[in-house]
Amino acid sequence: MATVVELSPTSEQCEFVLGLPVNKKTPPRKVPSLCSMRYSIAFIAHICNFTLIAQNSIISITMVAMVNNTDQPSHLNSSTEWFPDGLNGDQHEASKHLSIKAPVYNWSPQTQGIIFSSVQYGMMLMQGPGGYLAGKLGTKKVVGIALLGSSLLTLCIPLAANLGLAFLLATRAVQGLTQGAGYGGQFALWQKWAPPNERSRLCSIAMSGSIGVVCCLLWLILVYDDPVSHPWISSPEKEYILSSLDQQFNSEEQPLPIKAMLKSLPLWSMCLCSMTHQWLVNTLIIYTPTYISSVFKVNIRDNGLLSSLPFFVAWVIGILGGLLADFLLSKNFRLITVRKIITILGNTPPAALVVALPYVQSSYIATTTFLTLSCGLSPLCQSGVYINALDIAPRYASLLMGTSRGLAHSSAVMVPIVAGFFLNQDSEFGWRNFFFVLFAINLFGLIIYLVFAKADIQEWARERKLTRL
Repeated sequence: MATVVELSPTSEQCEFVLGLPVNKKTPPRKVPSLCSMRYSIAFIAHICNFTLIAQNSIISITMVAMVNNTDQPSHLNSSTEWFPDGLNGDQHEASKHLSIKAPVYNWSPQTQGIIFSSVQYGMMLMQGPGGYLAGKLGTKKVVGIALLGSSLLTLCIPLAANLGLAFLLATRAVQGLTQGAGYGGQFALWQKWAPPNERSRLCSIAMSGSIGVVCCLLWLILVYDDPVSHPWISSPEKEYILSSLDQQFNSEEQPLPIKAMLKSLPLWSMCLCSMTHQWLVNTLIIYTPTYISSVFKVNIRDNGLLSSLPFFVAWVIGILGGLLADFLLSKNFRLITVRKIITILGNTPPAALVVALPYVQSSYIATTTFLTLSCGLSPLCQSGVYINALDIAPRYASLLMGTSRGLAHSSAVMVPIVAGFFLNQDSEFGWRNFFFVLFAINLFGLIIYLVFAKADIQEWARERKLTRL
């Protein structure tokens, strides 16, 4: 007869973690963070994410110059306030200059929405499999190959656009597959590299966002799947990481508890909140340049500067959010309380600021400020709902984080379609109605998460062993 016995964390003095013996009676000794290998890997992952996000969203910026929108009605109010010198410029001369250098395409808002969403199908489909493959084959291989493929396909976009819309959509769709594998595959790193009390800051550093080819080389040379296999990590840091993870790794592979996962309300609430928050994030990424262009009629150079400012602030606040989460944990806040507080701050204020945009469009300063604050606060969720899988199921974190991100990325497919519908039908009130839909979706997901989210290891994720009587 066979019985399942749950392993006791204090049953043995010595246990193997990632293949090395660790003394469980001795608490992990803290090692310096500065110049440590785990933070170096987080920084390299950050560069990789920055590259992937830039390659994913680059067409949102270039679309302003690629599309002939001279017939689009202006949303500017007659009381529009002062613009900085040189921002408005001579639009006719700018358009004439651009037309000489690059082709202009007659794509409607709905067609633009299809182009925006084409890359997201692959992102949605491959993040879960990417996390699974990284757990099996190793993060280094999966992410390295994915990053190289995405970078090469980015170089093919101008040629694909010249060949026709179908070629452009196909190129972006394949690129989405590579980006999904790269983005989802990296989550396996933090199962083996992130001590529990440093997870928030390490993940926020990594995810805060021909460079891609250079970054690919850095990744393949400097990143390893776990501390055990890394040739340059110091012995104290290796011991610190392994000791802090000693209760979160099973000694042998076990089947996935799929049925229990499907019944887990904390898991579903995490996936739903991730999806509704991604609706907000993808709206900001995809439509910030378009909104600025439609409201203020600026040229591509100034549009790029204005559109990049909110995301620079987001990069800074995203990293600070991880430090804030770990600071609250050091002050003995409950883990679930910290996750919920950070998630609220990353959802509600940014969504409210987006809803307010149509009411301040006559003010250049107010619009820029609202966009900057909205983009800046939204990455706080990287230290909240997005890493919740590391809390509730550390053994399956790479698969669950990749899958939840993949499901969340369905919003990136739907956002351009919904936006194209509103903007194509009503040019005056389209933005306002679209932003109200965003707020309602975002609030719904947040409420579900606040009600059902947990931060303790779920029963189906605990380590068990089979013994024969």
